[in-house]
Amino acid sequence: MGEDDAAPGPRPVQASVALDGDGACIAQARHSASDFLARMRSEQGVPVSRRAMDLTCLAVSELVTNSLKYAPGPVLLDLRIQGGTVEIAVWDSDPVLPVARAADAGRVGQHGLEIVMAVAQGFEARKETVGKRITVRIALDDAT
Repeated sequence: MGEDDAAPGPRPVQASVALDGDGACIAQARHSASDFLARMRSEQGVPVSRRAMDLTCLAVSELVTNSLKYAPGPVLLDLRIQGGTVEIAVWDSDPVLPVARAADAGRVGQHGLEIVMAVAQGFEARKETVGKRITVRIALDDAT
């Protein structure tokens, strides 16, 4: 029996989206994240709160926006259900790891990473063979 003959099982609790790096891919990334969580809720019975949906879309938007701003070329978005969280990983071609700036209420803009770190249960930035990968985790349940 080959791989193609394997019995179908439940859909995987992960999704990957290749984004071409143009301005429209930010909205595409948000929609992909929202659709993924809605599908996990309806097809897999994963409890996803409205707040988790909103925070996931916010984090995806900020991370993809930063990738487009600092790295030429494509962006890869990976989404995965991991325990009681959604894990969001964004890869881009720039090897420079981001650094959150000190809070400054007078600063206009450049608060994306601060926002993501404030809403996430976990944050990791690591260099890859090519580029870097930023991974954050958002709780799926409001009680977490």
